[in-house]
Amino acid sequence: MSSGVTVVGAGLAGCEAAWAIAQAGIPVTLCEMKPEKYSPAHHSENFAELVCSNSLKASRIDSAAGLLKEEMRRLGSLLVPCAEECAVEAGGALAVDRHRFSELVTEKITAHPMIRVNKGEVTAIPAGEVIIATGPLTSEALHQPIAELTGKSLYFYDAAAPIVTGESISTERAFFASRYDKGTADYLNCPMTKEEYLAFYDALIHAESAPLHDFEQDGLRVYEGCMPVEVLAKRGEDAIRYGMMKPVGLRDPRTGLRPYAAVQLRKENREGTLWNLVGFQTNLKWGEQKRVFSMIPGLEHAEFVRYGVMHRNSFLDSPKLLNPDYSLRSCSRIRFAGQMTGVEGYMESAGSGILAGMNAVRAIRGEKPLILPRETMLGALTAYITDPYTENLQPMGANMGILPMLDGKFRGKDGKQRKYQAYADRALAALEQVFCAE
Repeated sequence: MSSGVTVVGAGLAGCEAAWAIAQAGIPVTLCEMKPEKYSPAHHSENFAELVCSNSLKASRIDSAAGLLKEEMRRLGSLLVPCAEECAVEAGGALAVDRHRFSELVTEKITAHPMIRVNKGEVTAIPAGEVIIATGPLTSEALHQPIAELTGKSLYFYDAAAPIVTGESISTERAFFASRYDKGTADYLNCPMTKEEYLAFYDALIHAESAPLHDFEQDGLRVYEGCMPVEVLAKRGEDAIRYGMMKPVGLRDPRTGLRPYAAVQLRKENREGTLWNLVGFQTNLKWGEQKRVFSMIPGLEHAEFVRYGVMHRNSFLDSPKLLNPDYSLRSCSRIRFAGQMTGVEGYMESAGSGILAGMNAVRAIRGEKPLILPRETMLGALTAYITDPYTENLQPMGANMGILPMLDGKFRGKDGKQRKYQAYADRALAALEQVFCAE
């Protein structure tokens, strides 16, 4: 196993990278510091741990998230089929039982004959072909040599939402439904009157946040996609009512009317014994979370099994550092993958791992790099984070806006859906053409 590729980090990107390399018949050494050492956000010794939401977003191919997963499937993804095997009800989204998902990925990785797992913290960049996929919470010991190699890293803050037990949720007020009746009624909705909302809003914006003494104190940079609910609320009285608490498409069965605001909860596991507060990532002190979130109708007696937490995430200045094959411009034997490259989201991180792994294989074989067309979602994400003209990189998730525009107009009631389907059709055709050309 001395020749081959070393992958550092057994998160989503690292597992996909290791799998892609091993499936190509090249030996992989997968290094993971757990359970010897844990980051502030990780708790399980299993691989591919989901530390924030358990949702992998929409499944429909005519959505950005669904298109991304379909591209990954066609590239030989390990995680997409694992996620589908561990799915829990979530309307049109692919959400998973996070514990079973991590267990299944770990089982498959450790059983692969071409993968050897080394447990223990890596403190220096390994020799030979290497993929660094240590995530946004890279340990300080490894962060230092990466910083020396690449220059000062950028960072932002990320937060996770609380989780409560299902049996502690009161269904006298909470009701099952999905917005606009899309998919099955898999979400629990906690409706609020105007008076309830204003009281909750006032308590939220005046609640005490946890100190940031463990983080750098040179200003708080929060990524919009994981904005703590209390930070968003302070932008204005209606900010969260038009955000994660928007009641559009819902009807309270007790009144037959649309609530003034609503909190949605989504299953954390298949059994429905655990539920998370959708969009309620937070940095409030735990006692404050209990006090304020218990004001939500239906959660008056909620049992919190995990409170929300906030931590600093690091990512590279990829437009100045990385080639489109995820290799370092100054040292092509080193590749980076995952959220530390500037892609945002579980599947986005995993997708970058697939491409980094496939390109490590090609480098070993002396083949030209695999650069996916901009018309594909993975190709567009890669182009975005490695564009040398990009200034002030902000993490980017899958969205139709990063794809090249389509010709023609899509009018009518279903125009947007037809447009997104056309994007998906074009992307999958472009992906197929890449391998037909080879």
